[in-house]
Amino acid sequence: MKGYIHNYTGPGKGKTTAALGTALRSLGAGKKVCIIQFLKNGNFSEIKALSKLKEVYKDNLFYTQSGAERELFAEINAKDRIAARHGEELFFHLLESEAYDLFVLDEVNTASHYDLIDPEKFMGKIKALNRSSEIIFTGRYAPDVFTGSADLVTVMEKKKHYADRGVPAREGIEF
Repeated sequence: MKGYIHNYTGPGKGKTTAALGTALRSLGAGKKVCIIQFLKNGNFSEIKALSKLKEVYKDNLFYTQSGAERELFAEINAKDRIAARHGEELFFHLLESEAYDLFVLDEVNTASHYDLIDPEKFMGKIKALNRSSEIIFTGRYAPDVFTGSADLVTVMEKKKHYADRGVPAREGIEF
């Protein structure tokens, strides 16, 4: 069975949430799921939930963060590059192993935007593999090669957001 590539991008809210919803659905169907978060490093609410899900789904769920410890809007640095490279290498190792049915590459679009990942080489390696795994890319700024190669592209568009009225990000909703 062919695995499809999804890309959830755009300036609106809900990209990671949509991807994690698909991961949850896959786990419920008995599939094996791997989640790699690029540019993220911290005990966000989704990580807390994933640690609880891991207790139930054991070998069917793997997740990791490939982001350097940093302030949210800090400049990209060498530690970010090393962390992203580690996430990329891990992804291709696991993809080649065919151990997972679904991969969620959270913020991989954004990592590409900041030149932490070469999108042409990244897609070339995926296309070169005869794989059946489904792959979901998330993050703003999806490069054309990612959206052009995807089988499904969803652009989250912000029409209105309470953050524009000064409402800060809320635990359990935005992080």
